Amino acid sequence: MATPATSDRTHGQSTGEPAKAAPPVCEFRPGLEGVPATQSAISFVDGKNGILEYRGMAIEELAAHSTFLETTFLLIWGCLPTHEELAEFEHDIRYHRRIKFRIRDMMKCFPDSGHPMDALQASAAALGLFYSRRALPNPAYIRQAAIRLLAKIPTMVAAFQSVRKGNDPIQPRDDLGYAANFLYMLNEKEPDPLAARVFDTCLILHAEHTINASTFSAMVTASTMTDPYAVVASAVGTLAGPLHGGANEEVIDMLEAIGSVENVEPYIDRCIAEKQKIMGFGHRVYKVKDPRATVLQSLAEQLFDKLGRDRYYDLALEVERVVSDRLGHKGIYPNVDFYSGLVYRRLGIPTDLFTPVFAIARVSGWLAHWREQLATNRIFRPTQIYTGEHHVPYESIEQRQSKASFDTF
Repeated sequence: MATPATSDRTHGQSTGEPAKAAPPVCEFRPGLEGVPATQSAISFVDGKNGILEYRGMAIEELAAHSTFLETTFLLIWGCLPTHEELAEFEHDIRYHRRIKFRIRDMMKCFPDSGHPMDALQASAAALGLFYSRRALPNPAYIRQAAIRLLAKIPTMVAAFQSVRKGNDPIQPRDDLGYAANFLYMLNEKEPDPLAARVFDTCLILHAEHTINASTFSAMVTASTMTDPYAVVASAVGTLAGPLHGGANEEVIDMLEAIGSVENVEPYIDRCIAEKQKIMGFGHRVYKVKDPRATVLQSLAEQLFDKLGRDRYYDLALEVERVVSDRLGHKGIYPNVDFYSGLVYRRLGIPTDLFTPVFAIARVSGWLAHWREQLATNRIFRPTQIYTGEHHVPYESIEQRQSKASFDTF
C-alpha cells in the first residue's frame, strides 16, 4: 500500500522542530555512476561474471523455461504465479488489448515521418486521460493499471506502424499469445510458432535490468505520486535515446556502413583510432559478454536455421571477433543490443520499431519498480554542486552585449 508522499515543500508552515542539518556534500560523479539510488529486490547484475537474475532466478533459466507474461508476473508481484494466477493474468491481458478509437484517431494526426518512440510516448501518456484515477493506495487499481499498460502498449506500437502506412490498425486476436499477437498485428500474418517463441524470449531478456536510465526516470516521476501512465510515458522518452534503447537501431546502421566482412577490420580499427563508439559493444556494468547477448545469439541461430539467415549475421560475427580481439582486455564485449536487431529484422520488424519493442518488454521492469517504490516512497530531490558566479549585478538592456553562444553546449 502506498504511503503519503514526502513533499519537496513545507508550504511556509513551521513544524516546531529544529531544522535538520543538510547532508554533507558528496563527491560529484557524472551520470551518478555507482551512486545507489534505491534498494530493490527485483533484479541483480554481476557485471564481472556475466550474471543477471530476476528475483534471484537466472536469466538463462527464465529464457529457457518461462514466458514473458509469467516473467512479468514474477517481476511485478515477486513470485512465479500458480496455474490459476497465470491463467487469470493472461485472460485479463487479452481482454484489455484493444485501444480507444480516440487514441487511434490521435495517431492518425501524427506525421508519417515521426519516430515511433515519439508516437508511443504520446500514446502512453494519453492512456492516463482515459484510465488515471490516482488511486495509488488501492491494490486493485495498481493491478488494473499494470494490466492495461502491458496489454495496450504492444497494440499502440503496431497501430502506429499501420497508420503511418495509411492503413487502419489491425485488431488484436484473442486466440493468440502475447508475442504471437503482436507479430500478427504488425504483419497481418500469423507467425511461425518458433518465431513467436523467439520473440517472447526476446521480451524476457529485455524486461528488466536494475536501475538503468529509463527505470530511474520512471522512479523519479513515480516519486511525485503521479499516475502510472505518466510514469511509463516518461520512461519511454528516456528509452528513446541512442545511448539507451536506441542502440540496436544504431547497430544495424553500423553493419550497413561496414558492408562486407572484408571491411570489418579497417572499420573497427578506424573507430578505435578516432575514439568513436562501436555500437552494440561495451556496457556500464558488464565487463564480459552480456549474458543476454549470449542467449540472443543462440535464438538468432535457431531462427536463421528455420527461416533463413540474415545477410548481416556473418558480418556481425566478424565484428564481434575483431572487437573482442582489439578491446576485450578492456572489458568491451557485445551487449544485449548487438544481436537483438538481427533477430528483430528476421521477424519482420522495421528498424525504427526496435526501440518501441524494447519498451514493450521494459514496461514490466518499470511497473515492478513503480510498485516496489510505492511501499516506501520519498520524492527524489538530489542536490547539486554549484559552479556559477555570485553577486552578478543586473544590467539594463541598453548596456548589454551579446554573450550567448548558440552553437555549443
